[in-house]
Amino acid sequence: METKVKFLLVLFMVCLFSQVRANDTLTVNSQLDEQAMLKLYLAYADSVVQTMNYETGTVRLGGGVATIEVPKGFKYLNPEQSEIVLVNLWGNPPDGDKSLGMLFLEDESPMTDSSFAINITYMQEGYVDDADAADIDYDELEKQMKTDEVAINEQRKEAGYSPIHFVGWATPPHYSSAEKKLYWAKELKFGDDPENTLNYNIRILGRKGYLELNAIGQMYVLDKVAAAVKPVLDGVNFNKGYRYADFNSNLDKVAAYGIGGLIAGKVLLKAGLLAKAGVLLAKFWKAIVLAIAGLSAGVKKFFNRGE
Repeated sequence: METKVKFLLVLFMVCLFSQVRANDTLTVNSQLDEQAMLKLYLAYADSVVQTMNYETGTVRLGGGVATIEVPKGFKYLNPEQSEIVLVNLWGNPPDGDKSLGMLFLEDESPMTDSSFAINITYMQEGYVDDADAADIDYDELEKQMKTDEVAINEQRKEAGYSPIHFVGWATPPHYSSAEKKLYWAKELKFGDDPENTLNYNIRILGRKGYLELNAIGQMYVLDKVAAAVKPVLDGVNFNKGYRYADFNSNLDKVAAYGIGGLIAGKVLLKAGLLAKAGVLLAKFWKAIVLAIAGLSAGVKKFFNRGE
């Protein structure tokens, strides 16, 4: 109970902090209040981070649906503790697409600024037919996604979130037909944030759906994330019975979209949520640095949870 009360107190202060930041006429006293609230929040976050246990080596995902060989230089955080990071530390709303775990760089933690983490989920939406992969015009797809964002941002506005604008491909989509693995990266702008956000997406196709791995951070971590893509792609695979090659047309559901739809579909809407979390983290750290010598979107490091 004491821990719960402490969390609610800190959560209240974080909300108050957001309101104070929104006021353009900050007083000296309110600036001091910000520092005090940040100090309390970070003390709470640090106490949570200290309880986390990481794994390396071979890890089963989703009760045996897939397996990950944790790449060298990374560490794996289990689903339960990953949900604590996503919801309690980064401020994402609870999501029906529960995390299968997260990957962090071995020398970093959920509160490390200027970095990224990879969230893993399993989307059991059916077998994704990749017949359209070779014919996709990614320039045209980019234009369509920018058009679609108007309706998506209306939904975000109604839900109380700032708009997300798709700036363009940070890394154009690439699909390996042999491995059934896909990756691409988007540059996104959240509301009036001065710094754009990177949303790096990896998809691994399977018999009944796909594994979704999302890396989120600021644009300046693009090279670091890109360097991690190959070992992560190589290390994550569906187990026998769940592989793409195990598809049975007489038994299995086929998804309502192909590769193009997988990239364009709901990606911008969901990615926006997880990204909001990452922004908050960066915002807290920046405020501390300025106090000693905020991004305005929450712990944006990991947008509303996914796509």
